[in-house]
Amino acid sequence: MHTPPVPLKTRLLNTPEVELWPGGLLRARSNADARILARARRVLRRKLDGRYLAAELPEGLMPLIPGLPREAGIEAALDRLDHEGGGRGPWRGEAGELPLDALLDHLHALGLDDRYGERTGLPLVAEPDTLAFAGFDRYRRALWLTLATARAWQSLGDAAARDGVVLEAISGYRSHAYQLGIFERKRARGQTVDQILAVNAAPGYSEHHSGRALDIGAPGEPPAEESFEDTPAFAWLMANAGAFGFTLSYPRDNPHGIVYEPWHWCYTADVTDDAD
Repeated sequence: MHTPPVPLKTRLLNTPEVELWPGGLLRARSNADARILARARRVLRRKLDGRYLAAELPEGLMPLIPGLPREAGIEAALDRLDHEGGGRGPWRGEAGELPLDALLDHLHALGLDDRYGERTGLPLVAEPDTLAFAGFDRYRRALWLTLATARAWQSLGDAAARDGVVLEAISGYRSHAYQLGIFERKRARGQTVDQILAVNAAPGYSEHHSGRALDIGAPGEPPAEESFEDTPAFAWLMANAGAFGFTLSYPRDNPHGIVYEPWHWCYTADVTDDAD
């Protein structure tokens, strides 16, 4: 079912290497985790592999790994935590963007340079420094989007439900580190970079990094399959999604050379992430 309305002031504070999650949204991986996460105001999570680094508890910061001060990116994350007061107050103003320096280093290591963007027509996409909680996806994972996109997604799903159509979020925001992980796992299985690029955008060039893209599915349908185009959900989206600011990014024979993705929709309305 479509996720019911949620308090959009709940947000993810994003830094280049560490995410600062609100307490209560991460899955416990052990009994010790469960006790800590139940009390945490914020959890600092490494983007590269999802490791929990520290928890902000009522009595102070509790490290969850040895050598926390030496962790890459931890200073920027702690500065953000101090500056935002944990991000518990109202969200005022627009989200900014994170720098691209580290990503460019990774792209060069993969042998990708500006010519990739020129060849595909895909822009390099920065990550937002703040994302809104938009409910949960099909797999009960927290769904993160820009504030404007989250509001539009709620409105889209509510309108579909009134017409008897159920839309499911398969995934939303993905970090550069997540996309790099896809590349590294496929390369480890013997695929070349060119083979991977036939089905995956290069890290930094996926619309999912922007927090404005959604993979959408329907109950009982496999995720991210071309068969989604045969569902009532897809027919409804083609007829109505534009009115809510969403566009099908990769239709058949798209100029970017990306395979047809009837499930991938991006919020492209000319609006800003307003204050909550």
